[in-house]
Amino acid sequence: MTSEVDETPDMTEALGYEQARDELIEVVRRLEAGGTTLEESLALWERGEELAKVCRRWLEGARARLDAALADEATQDEDEGDRP
Repeated sequence: MTSEVDETPDMTEALGYEQARDELIEVVRRLEAGGTTLEESLALWERGEELAKVCRRWLEGARARLDAALADEATQDEDEGDRP
């Protein structure tokens, strides 16, 4: 298993939502468990911040897609209402 702190930002960007979420859960678990050095804890925290950003981007993208689909549906409903 690779360490959470060894991943590069480019690899982080390529993560899917579920992967990033699962890894973030593991990072939080490790931080809460304690027993790491200050340097390890800081590296885990930084990794967690990166993973949280990935999750946030995925969720914002999903929200935008949902909003667009709902707006498109509303437009189609309005167009159909204009027909004789």
